[in-house]
Parts: sequence; structure tokens; C-alpha cells
Amino acid sequence: MKILVTGGAGFIGSNFIQLMIKKYNNSIVNIDKLTYAGNINSLKEIENHPNYKFYHLDIEDSDKIKQVFNSESPDIIVNLAAESHVDRSIDTPIDFVQTNVIGTVKLLQSSLNYYNNLDGNKKPKFKFLHISTDEVYGSLPYDGKFLETTPYNPSSPYSASKASSDHFVRAWNKTYCLPTLITNCSNNYGPYQFPEKLIPVIIQKCLLEEDLPVYGKGENVRDWLFVEDHCEAIYNVLINGKIGETYNIGGNSERKNIDVVNEICKIMDQLRPRKNKLNYNKLIKYVENRPGHDFRYAVDISKIIKNLDWKPNISFEEGIRKTIIWYLENQNWINSIQDGSYKITRHGLVY
Repeated sequence: MKILVTGGAGFIGSNFIQLMIKKYNNSIVNIDKLTYAGNINSLKEIENHPNYKFYHLDIEDSDKIKQVFNSESPDIIVNLAAESHVDRSIDTPIDFVQTNVIGTVKLLQSSLNYYNNLDGNKKPKFKFLHISTDEVYGSLPYDGKFLETTPYNPSSPYSASKASSDHFVRAWNKTYCLPTLITNCSNNYGPYQFPEKLIPVIIQKCLLEEDLPVYGKGENVRDWLFVEDHCEAIYNVLINGKIGETYNIGGNSERKNIDVVNEICKIMDQLRPRKNKLNYNKLIKYVENRPGHDFRYAVDISKIIKNLDWKPNISFEEGIRKTIIWYLENQNWINSIQDGSYKITRHGLVY
């Protein structure tokens, strides 16, 4: 297959592209705007691969997107282009509306125009897969899980923008018969994650022996999904998913934020002990909570298990150790980001 991926230089996108080329021998067309969170160095290993082509484009540029569609003739569109940091969405919500809502709608329309002009052989194979988040469902108490049928109840500008984009994808399926699919995933972690999210922030702060910031009391709960498992699930949905359907993808690995931080500290104590011999958890510092911070996310993945025979293979204990080792062995990748305009700073307090 030839798969056109938007946002392929991001965290999930770069992992997905490498999996598609290295394991499944698919052809990939990567379209990325290369915002602060897009890092083309994440695809260094395959940048010269004959099955890979990169276009530095914004999905809102419909004329250029049309040219790429016509010249590359993709079989499938996987939309991973998104602004995804909740704290940043509190500071600059319009950016999230622009990319996640307007960008998605323009991409849908470009895809529809392309789809309507496909010949008889390619048209039945075409699919548009939109990657979304469990955050669209809102917040859970101590029990229960989100189903694909759970009403949307977003809390942040980020989750509201993703909820809106999901609705537009469904509308293009129902109104225009564009063959779409949607996945809603839980918190991803793993190699190549931009160092503004919890796990890479804590790893880097440990290495610098700086305070390890934990929001509130660290009681917020997330379901953690190793990115390789997520990418395998995306591919499974592409191959076996039913058009018009939504699939929740999770890791069945719920953890309090403070427990995640303590686990990282414990592994760092083993792999990279501090010079003063103190444990890294001595650096934990509780900081002001995020406005509107959802208490708990957890997705019910029984639908994808039953209908598509997929389940996560990597436990949190295995995945977090692999992730830490990757960051320890790839400090050049981190330094290439931090040597530029990006610094690890707190966002989301302007409200």
C-alpha cells in the first residue's frame, strides 16, 4: 500500500512510518508542517529509503495538498497532524482550532475531491483514518471506562478541538460517503516523544538533577499505551476496520502520575545513579495543578480486541524501561531540540 501520513515527523507519526517501512514494506508519503514539535531527525534512519518521500507542507494548503495527492496517488490517508499539548492549548487556543479543526476540515475536503476522482480499481480500497484521543470523552471518577459510544465532554481547548475534528470526520462519512475511520487512543509514551510531555520531561529533569514537577498531588490517573503497540493497532484498523466505525486503543496500564514518576526514578536509580548517591525521587516537587485537569482517563478496548483481534503486547514496566534506555542512548536527539528555540518550560497558567 501507499500510505499518506500527515504529521509524520511527530512522535506517533515517526514511529508509525518506521514500522510501516521496516516491518510491513509499505510506501509512505509524509506531509508535515514541521512546527516546533515536528522533528525530521526522528526519521533519519529511513530518510533515503526508496519507499519514503517527504513533503514540507501544511495540510491547510489545499492547492499543494491536491498536487501531492495527484502525483503520489495514495491508497490511504492517515491523519496524525495535530497540536496536542494541553498546557499550550490553554495559552494559545486559537492555534489548536486552526490546526486541529480547520486543518482537518480542509484535509477532509482535499481527500474527498481526490476520492471522487479515483478510478474503479483504486476507489474501493481508499480509506481515511483520523487519529484522535481519549480526552474527547472528558474525565472519569475512580471507576468505569470510556466506550466508543460515550458522549463527548471535552475539558480543555485541546480536547475540544479534537472532539470537533472527530465530528467533522463522521460528517464527511455520513454526508459525502467518504470512507473514514476514527481511533481514540490513551496516553502514548516511547521513543521520539517531544520533551514537553510527562515522561520525557521527568527523564530529562533527572539527568539534569533538577526538580521533578508533578501537578497537584500527582493523583491524576492515565492509561499508558506504548507507542509501538499503538502503531500496530493503527495498522490493524487500516487493514481490518469497518468503514464508519470508531475504535478505542489503550494499554490497559492505568497509573497515577506520581506512580509513573516514581517508577522512572527507580529505574534511573539503577541505570544512571546520582553522583551524591541520593535517590531521584528526592527531587520530586509538587506544583500548581493545570486548570481544568481531568482526573482520570481509561478506555474500554473490548471492541478492538473482539472485532480486530488486537491487544497491547508491551506492559508498562517493560515499555517504560525501554523508553528510558532510548532517551539515555539518544541524548543527541534531545540536544538537537533543546539547542534550538525550544526549552522545557511550564505552560498553561495563563487563564
